[in-house]
Amino acid sequence: MRLYSLSILFKGDPRVRLLKAAYDVSPFNFFQRASVQEFMTFTSQLIVERSALGSRASVKEQEYLCHVYVRSDGLAGVVIADTEYPQRVCFTLLDKVLDEFSREVSRMDWPSGSPTTISYAALDGYLSKYQVR
Repeated sequence: MRLYSLSILFKGDPRVRLLKAAYDVSPFNFFQRASVQEFMTFTSQLIVERSALGSRASVKEQEYLCHVYVRSDGLAGVVIADTEYPQRVCFTLLDKVLDEFSREVSRMDWPSGSPTTISYAALDGYLSKYQVR
């Protein structure tokens, strides 16, 4: 059981913006890591784009399960995990991360933010803490 990605996005108009993300691509071959990370970023944005405000879903993409939660205020989170990782735990993690993010990062920064401009350092810690070794 493994988590590969934890992302926070903003579903704005006209497009979805990646605000912050953490990845664990260590199980992949060194030469594949960049393309795997790019795939995870693209897939997260696409799933949020296609999800309604206030919805939760789990989507199978290749050999991964992507768990998405889009809040009614447009803030969204995506966890990409293997198919064995418990769905309930993923949604609990997303609830926790999005609540904390919305308290620490001003809502004014969401529509124009990017991974380089948003200051929120907890994602790597959460990705590591929720890993099942």
